[in-house]
Amino acid sequence: MGTDQLKKLKRLQNENNRLRRAVSDLTLDKLILSEAARGND
Repeated sequence: MGTDQLKKLKRLQNENNRLRRAVSDLTLDKLILSEAARGND
């Protein structure tokens, strides 16, 4: 694997990690809002 390929792989891994954290945060927000909405009944 060349240097350019390794740099690209590292960038993609970092982006993947960032996106995973974003999805995790949004999923948690959704669960919190769902729980709050149920409490309002």
